[in-house]
Amino acid sequence: MSHIDNIFIQVRARLQADKVKLWEEPYYSEELGSIEAAMENLALNYAQKMGHIDSSHLKCVLTELQDNALRKLASRREFTETGMATFKLRRIDNLGGTTTMLDIKCDLNALGLQLQEIIARKLQLSNANYVKCISGGRIVASNVTLAAQQLRNNQQLMVIVGQQSGSDNQNGAALYERIQKIKEDVAAMVSSQNRMMEMEDQDGNPVFLPPAENRALLIGLGYCEKARSAMRREDYEESLLLLLEADEQFANCNSKFLESVDNYALLNLDIVWCYLCLKNVSQLPDAERRLNICERSFRCSYGENFNRLYALKGRSCPERALIMRLQLLQGVVFFHQNRRDEAYERFESAGRMLSELKVNEDQLMMLVEMGFDMGESRLALRSCSGVGNVERAVQFIQERRQQLRDARKQSKAERELQRQHYKKDAKDSDWVNPRSVCTLIEMGFPRRLATEALKRTKNDVPKAVELLQSHSGELERAVLSDNSQNLSADSVHLAALQQLGFEEATSRVALESAKNNVEQAIEFLLKAFQSEEELKSMVKRVTQLAKGDIAQLDGPSTSHQVPPQGPLIHAVLSKAKTEMEAYKAYKRFNSDLSQSDQDYLDLPLNQEEQLLAEYRKLLEQ
Repeated sequence: MSHIDNIFIQVRARLQADKVKLWEEPYYSEELGSIEAAMENLALNYAQKMGHIDSSHLKCVLTELQDNALRKLASRREFTETGMATFKLRRIDNLGGTTTMLDIKCDLNALGLQLQEIIARKLQLSNANYVKCISGGRIVASNVTLAAQQLRNNQQLMVIVGQQSGSDNQNGAALYERIQKIKEDVAAMVSSQNRMMEMEDQDGNPVFLPPAENRALLIGLGYCEKARSAMRREDYEESLLLLLEADEQFANCNSKFLESVDNYALLNLDIVWCYLCLKNVSQLPDAERRLNICERSFRCSYGENFNRLYALKGRSCPERALIMRLQLLQGVVFFHQNRRDEAYERFESAGRMLSELKVNEDQLMMLVEMGFDMGESRLALRSCSGVGNVERAVQFIQERRQQLRDARKQSKAERELQRQHYKKDAKDSDWVNPRSVCTLIEMGFPRRLATEALKRTKNDVPKAVELLQSHSGELERAVLSDNSQNLSADSVHLAALQQLGFEEATSRVALESAKNNVEQAIEFLLKAFQSEEELKSMVKRVTQLAKGDIAQLDGPSTSHQVPPQGPLIHAVLSKAKTEMEAYKAYKRFNSDLSQSDQDYLDLPLNQEEQLLAEYRKLLEQ
C-alpha cells in the first residue's frame, strides 16, 4: 500500500465527518465545473488541520475524489434513464494486485454470462468462461441474473482471469481448466463407494453428519485443501476462487454447526488473507463480515479471551498463529476504515504474539535433519516454547503421532457402523449417528434396538434411552417385522455374480442385504474392494466376459458356462470404472497436498511480519 493511498483514506474520512460534498457548490457548479479556488482553500484548510500532509498532495486527492463522485452521479442518471448499470471493474493478479481499472455497463436483468462476455471483449479474451467476477464475497453465477444476485449500479467488481496482460490466453485457460478438474475430482472422491474422504477432528476422532450436509461439507473441505496448497505456491487467484466455491458448499450446512467448528472460521480467515495478498480492498465490507464470523467461531471453540484453549493446551499452543493472523487482518480492516486507534491496538497485540511464536531456526533445522517434517517440527517448537530444547519437541511429535494412531483405532467401530447404515440415496431423516449407536451399545442395549430408537428420536440419545427403557417391546416388534422382510439370495443372481468373479459368500450377503436388487448388490461388492488393483482385475475379467472370451478367464471353467447377460455386465463395468476414476481423482487430488494433519496451523509468519511492519509504518505517517 502506498503513501498516497494512506492519504486517500484519511481525507475521505475527514470529508465524511465534515459532511463536505465535493460535487456541490461551493466546490462544483454545473455551469462552471470544478471551482479551483474553493478546492485550493479546502486543501490548505485540511493541510493545517492534518498537519503532516502537504497541501499539493491534498489538492490532488480532493480533485480525484471529486471526479469519482461526479462519475457516480452521471452513472446514476444514466441508470435512471436507460436502466444500464455501471460497474467499476478491478482486475487483479498475483504479481501486481490491481492491474486494470475500467467501467463496464450492463443491464441488471442480464445473466452473469452476459456480463462475463462484455468483460471478455473489453479485456480481449477469447473465452468468457475465463472471467470470474467477485461481488460481495461471492462468485457471480453465469446462469442467474445480476439483479437476482443483488448486484447494484456503481458497484465495484473484482475480476480474476488468471493471465497476464499481453498473454495468449493460455494462462486463463489453464486456471479455468484446473479449477474445473479440481471440482470434478473432489465430486468423484466424495461420491465414491470406497469413502475416499471422511471427516475427523484435530485429534483423529470421526465427525458424523446427515448425508446431505456431510456431502456438502466434504466437497467444501476438499476445495479448502486445494486452496491451501495454492496459497503455499502463493497462487492467491486460484486459492480465492476455490475458497469462494467452498463457501457456497458450506452454505448448505447448519449455520450453528459451522460457527462451532474451526473449519468455517479458517475458510473466512483464508478468504480475507487472499484479499490482502491480492492487494484488493474493494471487498472491505465482506472482509469485515468474514473476520467477525471467524472471531465468533474462535471464541465459541476457544472460549472468551481464548481461556478454554489456553487451559487445555497452554499459552504456547500453535493455534495462536491463527489468532495472530486474525488480529493482524482486523488491524488492516480498521486501518482502511480510518479507525486508526483500533488498528494500532490490533497491530500491537499481533506484534506481541508474533514475537512469541518465532522459533529458533537452528533448533528447527536440527529437527528436520533428524527426519521430522518441517511443519510438524515448527509446530512442536512453538508448542514447547519456554522449555527451549529439542528433546522436548521430539517427545511432543511422538506423543502427537501416538495420539492420532489411538484415536483412529478407537474410531474404527464407529466408522464401520456408519458404513452399515449409509445408503447412497438415504434421506437425512433416515440417518443414524453411529457414535450414538456405540454409546447405547456400551450402555447395554442391543444394536438393532438402539438403531431403531435413534431413528425415531432423530439421534437424540437421552430420548432414545427413555424410549428403550419404556417401549422396548414395541421396538423389538418393529425390528422383528423388518427382519421378516429379508429374503434369501436368488440362486440365478447368485450364479451370475459368481460368474462375474465375485466370491459366493460375499455375493450371498450382498444380495440378501440388497433384497435381491442386483445393482445394489454390485455396489455393495465393489465397495468391499480394498485397492485399485482389485478393481482393475475385476474390470479386466468382466471385459473379457463381454467379449465372450470365457476361455481366457482365470480360475476353473466348465464347458457349460454361460456368460451373464449384457445389462448386468454393463452395470458392473460402469460402476467399477466410476470407482477407478475416483481412485485416479484421489491420486491427482493428493499430488500436491501436505501430509500433515495440522498443516492449517503451520504458518511460517514471514508474510505476516512484513505486513505488520508495513502497516505500522503507515500509521506513523
